[in-house]
Amino acid sequence: MSALEPAPLAPRRILLVEDEPSLVVTLVDRLAGEGYQVESARTGERGLARAQGGSFDLILLDVMPILMLTARGQVVDRVVGLKLGADDYLAKPFEMVELLARIEALFRRARAPLAGAAGTYAFGDVRVDFRRGEVYRGGKVVPLSALEFKLLAFLIQNRGALLTRNELLDKVWGYQSTPATRTVDVHVAGLRQKLERRPSRPEYILTVHRRGYRFAG
Repeated sequence: MSALEPAPLAPRRILLVEDEPSLVVTLVDRLAGEGYQVESARTGERGLARAQGGSFDLILLDVMPILMLTARGQVVDRVVGLKLGADDYLAKPFEMVELLARIEALFRRARAPLAGAAGTYAFGDVRVDFRRGEVYRGGKVVPLSALEFKLLAFLIQNRGALLTRNELLDKVWGYQSTPATRTVDVHVAGLRQKLERRPSRPEYILTVHRRGYRFAG
């Protein structure tokens, strides 16, 4: 390799936490075949130890965040999982192609910059600092996840416009198709809880009935 050639990129590292042996074998083989470096743990305790002791780009695990793979398919389970901090939720049984698409979308979103975001923006008693990636309400920092911040930034950048759930999934989550997920609604509800004076009667992050959302700040 000459001095002018860039060093090859290291493969993305994925930690799989799953107690079903056949699924572990299937996922490890397929993900490795896609170029990912995969480690697996059979229990939550071992998974936590590996996550704390290693540097992983993505964690796939059953029941807990970040991308949840679980046999529980009820709406309440999906909502609870997303509120716990998961970026998305994929119920078993799932198609391998959909899992791979969601993994790729998570990585795209992680490295995508906030297009057009610069300086600060204020609405009500909320101030958004795009450069620092921080949000303040009443002068105090509001803890937002990276995904919540990106969603808020996209809403602000497109203020006044109707944004459908499909568009938000595409632009914020990075999905090229429409997965069956309530993740948009759950994350919008989370933003309202943190930023609206009366979350049940929002002033800024508005619902457009059966169509999507609109930011009115």
